[in-house]
Amino acid sequence: MHTPDPYLPGHGDLRYHVRHYDLDLQYKIVTNRLDEVAKLHIEIARPTSRIDVDLVGLNVSKVLLDGTPARHRRKPNGISVEVGERLVGERFVLELRVAGKPGPMPGVHGEAGWEELTDGAMVGSQPQGAPSWFPCNNDAGDKATYRIRVTCAAGYTVIANGTLTSRTTTGGNIAWVYEMNEPMSPYLATVQIGKYRESYRDAIVPVSIVHPPRVPVGPGTAFAKQADMVDFFVGCYGNYPFNEYRAVIVDDELEIPLEAQGLSSFGRNFVTPDWNNERLVAHELAHQWFGNCVTSKQLHDMWLHEGFACYSEWLWSDYSRRWHRMRPGVQQRAAEHYAKLPPMPAGATLADPGMKHLFDDWVYKRGALTLHALRVACGDSLFFDILQAWVAENAGSTITTEQFVDHCRVMAGDDGERIEALLRAWLYAPELPPLPVYAG
Repeated sequence: MHTPDPYLPGHGDLRYHVRHYDLDLQYKIVTNRLDEVAKLHIEIARPTSRIDVDLVGLNVSKVLLDGTPARHRRKPNGISVEVGERLVGERFVLELRVAGKPGPMPGVHGEAGWEELTDGAMVGSQPQGAPSWFPCNNDAGDKATYRIRVTCAAGYTVIANGTLTSRTTTGGNIAWVYEMNEPMSPYLATVQIGKYRESYRDAIVPVSIVHPPRVPVGPGTAFAKQADMVDFFVGCYGNYPFNEYRAVIVDDELEIPLEAQGLSSFGRNFVTPDWNNERLVAHELAHQWFGNCVTSKQLHDMWLHEGFACYSEWLWSDYSRRWHRMRPGVQQRAAEHYAKLPPMPAGATLADPGMKHLFDDWVYKRGALTLHALRVACGDSLFFDILQAWVAENAGSTITTEQFVDHCRVMAGDDGERIEALLRAWLYAPELPPLPVYAG
């Protein structure tokens, strides 16, 4: 089998890497019609004569290998392409022309991928939804750069990952081109289409909030401190890893917000200025460091995304007490969630919760408590040095829980064995360790 992640059987192919995606989308909003030319710049990773490309729900009209028609056949989750006898390191461009009415893909945790809105569209692909809208090697460990060109009716704004490099009007349509030059996992690629305006904020890096004109995003909303959050997390985790950050608020209500590389998307129901919404604004932003810049190689290490983002909520709660004096500090947040933490399901560990439990609340909260315990054991200076070095050393790559444990042990020096034992108790033992108490 060539599938890289046992949590996502049938997705991804270890026989090749995609180095760059060039996606050209023509989208008709009223009919939800997508016509697309996708060029995948491929490098062979294992000797093979065939590769599998993930694609669901769209029809394939042509497959070209370096401009020449290639033999191919449909599979339940994609296309198998004959590429000739290929050796490790060989490169070629695979072009696929696809079309249809895109929609989300079903999965263990519900649907994910391309989604029609009341007036527009959006993409939220975690974990299985990327093949719902473009041909890809749907493996989080297979990061690539992207150029995404979307043409749709004038009057709509298109947002995608990366920097907007051109916007061209032709007749009644506008073509928007975005480039993401930092390596990105397929599930983090996104397109957002709607009648939006973009409001800019002053921060260390360009920050904007994309929103319907009738939805306020300034003072008195959950997004009032968006720029301050960016600056705060830069102080905690090191340089912001991408060229810009956008928060996109769609003109529909969503069940949950969703992160993508360089941006996050929210429903209009997350604008109300209460803690639950504000913490989610912080949570999705923190994923730019933990999940997007540094990405778990396999889904079972999801705590390395969600535990870090959850702990970031608690850090922001502590920091924002300068504006909200009655807001709980980090220790109070830790104690509150420690008291409510349920036992882990039989056979599950934080480092391998099982696909069914991947997004259970205990994964988020026990993950955050693991980091809190590490902070208490190390002290603030070493703790934040550990996190900043973790991001800097692994930027643009994929990682594992064991790598994080080794990283902490090495950075703790003479205290490394104690730190490793502490982490292993939180990550692999079924029992809940004692509540760590922060005295700082």
